[in-house]
Amino acid sequence: MAAEIQPKPLTRKPILLQRMEGSQEVVNMAVIVPKEEGVISVSEDRTVRVWLKRDSGQYWPSIYHAMPSPCSCMSFNPETRRLSIGLDNGTISEFILSEDYNKMTSVKNYQAHQSRVTMILFVLELEWVLSTGQDKQFAWHCSESGQRLGGYRTSAVASGLQFDVETRHVFIGDHSGQVTILKLEQENCTLVTTFRGHTGGVTALCWDPVQRVLFSGSSDHSVIMWDIGGRKGTAIELQGHNDKVQALSYAQHTRQLISCGGDGGIVVWNMDVERQETPEWLDSDSCQKCDQPFFWNFKQMWDSKKIGLRQHHCRKCGKAVCGKCSSKRSSIPLMGFEFEVRVCDSCHEAITDEERAPTATFHDSKHNIVHVHFDATRGWLLTSGTDKVIKLWDMTPVVS
Repeated sequence: MAAEIQPKPLTRKPILLQRMEGSQEVVNMAVIVPKEEGVISVSEDRTVRVWLKRDSGQYWPSIYHAMPSPCSCMSFNPETRRLSIGLDNGTISEFILSEDYNKMTSVKNYQAHQSRVTMILFVLELEWVLSTGQDKQFAWHCSESGQRLGGYRTSAVASGLQFDVETRHVFIGDHSGQVTILKLEQENCTLVTTFRGHTGGVTALCWDPVQRVLFSGSSDHSVIMWDIGGRKGTAIELQGHNDKVQALSYAQHTRQLISCGGDGGIVVWNMDVERQETPEWLDSDSCQKCDQPFFWNFKQMWDSKKIGLRQHHCRKCGKAVCGKCSSKRSSIPLMGFEFEVRVCDSCHEAITDEERAPTATFHDSKHNIVHVHFDATRGWLLTSGTDKVIKLWDMTPVVS
């Protein structure tokens, strides 16, 4: 009797559709052209390229334009086909792309910053261009006249920029780890608040205007979800990378967050679950489980004639514990810990298998990602990396 062949379970993972090479330096930013088989990229090699899909199935540049300085960032508006490019010399250059994406016409240049432009956003509804630079300045200009409307000095170089059109709030994340919220008017701005949750610099921001939630990625390898609209001050931490988080994108229709990092990982987080805030770490001079003194508690060490122990913290309850009372490890996905972390022994026993069920999927892009762009209508993800390569992925197997 022949042995019955069991079908292998299908692994749901992104499908690599295209790989675009040719840039001489790092591709700092690339976007998918909506409703077209096209990609726009800007690179440190000073080039702007528009890649169109040919009959052969390969993507080849229909536009190859050299700029006077390395291209650090860009913003593309598909409705007007306006392409705003930030340069290393502080200039913002604007172009209009032809309907067939075979020609780009210069519109204007304006000196927005004293040094490298780090982020650009074009806001069609207000005809504004928002930008940040290495000069620690946030600025906004009128896209019609090129006139500077106002500015704000940030605490450090900004590397994350998001804008809410409805409330005219701008979110700025900087290298100090701080996120600043400003309210913009036509020619002035007011500081709303600042908040800090990362131990490293903020490297990426992503805004969900529907749920009114802000996501921040950091060089400390973490992502934090900030409840802005609920005004509860809730901050949910997500730990799923082994290197700095470089880029974030949010799929509103499925409530899934895509985070990418220097580890090459593409992590897809299910945000449609009831997540829990990580507890604050408690301070104590002795273990809150066995009362053994920690090594700085000289009085209790002398009184009890015991050697002081090193302090740890349980990631689930936040209590200060010794190594003996926290010998176990566990993942706690609903608290954002997809990897195993230190927990005290009593919390380890209380965590159920259901609570250990993962809420994220992990995928290897095989390159150090510096920027991503997600096209929700087709489920395509574009990643650009330090390896000078652009990759186009079909994410529908995992973002659905």
